[in-house]
Amino acid sequence: MSAQVAFEKQQLKQLEKRFRHHVGKAISDYNMIEDGDKIMVCLSGGADSYTLLDILLKLKASAPIRFDIVAVNLDQKQPGFPEHILPDYLQDIGVDYKIVEEDTYAIVKDKVPEGKTTCSLCSRLRRAILYKAAKSLGATKIALGHHRDDMIETLLLNMFFNGKTKTMPAKLVSDNGEHVVIRPLAYVKEKDIKQYAQLKQFPIIPCNLCGSQPNLQRQNVKAMLRDWDERFPGRAESIFTAIQNVVPSHMADHQLFDFKNVDLDSGVINGGDLAFDPQPITQQPITEVAHTVNDQHAINIIEIK
Repeated sequence: MSAQVAFEKQQLKQLEKRFRHHVGKAISDYNMIEDGDKIMVCLSGGADSYTLLDILLKLKASAPIRFDIVAVNLDQKQPGFPEHILPDYLQDIGVDYKIVEEDTYAIVKDKVPEGKTTCSLCSRLRRAILYKAAKSLGATKIALGHHRDDMIETLLLNMFFNGKTKTMPAKLVSDNGEHVVIRPLAYVKEKDIKQYAQLKQFPIIPCNLCGSQPNLQRQNVKAMLRDWDERFPGRAESIFTAIQNVVPSHMADHQLFDFKNVDLDSGVINGGDLAFDPQPITQQPITEVAHTVNDQHAINIIEIK
């Protein structure tokens, strides 16, 4: 075995361990998977969804509970879409799967003017079709491949353009009220997923419909975060930690917190008038501290109820 091959095997082993920890911890923190669940993993052909399926399969083999997995791909009839790749891959690894064929590409191209972004309409159509597929398959949970960086980007997009402090939740009820949607990669970094996908040699399928649109605000935010990561390491981790540590009494949403009844009799709430917290002893992000302290526990997802 060459030194390069040995190095890549070690990298893959380390990433897999890290992912098993982070995914196991997310599952435990949000009670994403329960005994007897049937998880519909939405597989797009991108690095994120391949990684999600791969790690869930590994956790399934060692989890103290029983749950089933079915992979579902929506063939949107994009020109040049290689229809054989996903079925061949899924058959090769022995996973139960379903390919749903719906020509959403034609609808999006017909309804969205040239030059406008297609994401909003495409996303609504895709969700409706996937919900229908989940119902027909008897799936109890729908697993999506969004990761930590997707959640940070969504937070900033909502702040910059929608005037809301809002992001992708790790777990939610679907629009039609019939399904629980989970994001097991919520604690996983995008750059780690890309490296893992490359080492695993997943047969990546690019999105010809929207992935290359140059005018997407998400791409601009992604570039900004990439620049921050290079110049200010740890900033993205701090933002994500902040999403998990919201202090309503020190925000300005009077519907979320009862500011009207704050008076001398109500006492000091959540630190009084300190607008800035003292510098913590460690700059290590909370999720990384948990990884160090509680690694094996999360890998085995012992806390899954």
